[in-house]
Amino acid sequence: MKPFYKETKFEKKIFHSAFERRLPLLLKGPTGCGKSRFIEAMAVELGSELIKVSCNEDTTASDLIGRFLLKGNETIWQDGPVTRAVKQGTLLYLDEIAEAREDVIVVLHSLTDHRREIYIDRLNEVIAAPASFMLLASFNPGYQSRLKELKPSTRQRFVTLEFNYPNEDIEAEIIFRETNILPKTASKLAVLAKKIRSLDELTLRETVSTRLLVNVAHLILSGINERQACEVAMVNSLTDDIPVAKGLNDLCALYF
Repeated sequence: MKPFYKETKFEKKIFHSAFERRLPLLLKGPTGCGKSRFIEAMAVELGSELIKVSCNEDTTASDLIGRFLLKGNETIWQDGPVTRAVKQGTLLYLDEIAEAREDVIVVLHSLTDHRREIYIDRLNEVIAAPASFMLLASFNPGYQSRLKELKPSTRQRFVTLEFNYPNEDIEAEIIFRETNILPKTASKLAVLAKKIRSLDELTLRETVSTRLLVNVAHLILSGINERQACEVAMVNSLTDDIPVAKGLNDLCALYF
């Protein structure tokens, strides 16, 4: 089944143009705004397998490219997800690429330019990517610290799509389509989210995401009281600061 994705600008056209021209694509935007869902929907639209890697500071080049493993009395080579994606000609999605170490990102540079190939030094082998291969990556620029930003030399290798939270009408439709909750309730959740996102004085590290709103809707549908659902699925996920949490709960009470 194709994942539901509601287009907000022209992102599908850009995706298909980048795919046809064999250009890598970078998605930047806040947590839970639909970046991963967009990639999943596009993979289904293309009829392509999607290999996803969640990057973190412990991710090594061997984790991505592959390594030798001992199996019985033999030493065998096992491909990593990047190598598999190149060989199979699938979509490769590196989620939160800025979290990966710089030496790991450098290994991928040959896939992001005219070469479109990966070099496996331990095998002394070069693998060229077929036309069906596409490198995709995402990162959250607001979340990263100065030391975790993508270097310009890396960012300029990608076509970049900027994502953000949708307007309240589209967000209400997403909540409804994801959960089948009453449209009126979906609308109130979307309006509440818009209000919270406008309150810079809350100094939240991350604001309320569409993903959190969907979680709230699921709890309401299961029979949980609306305000309690907002508290446990949204407020408690946003902050541990007691005064800020109280302010958020009071705001939720105005809508529910």
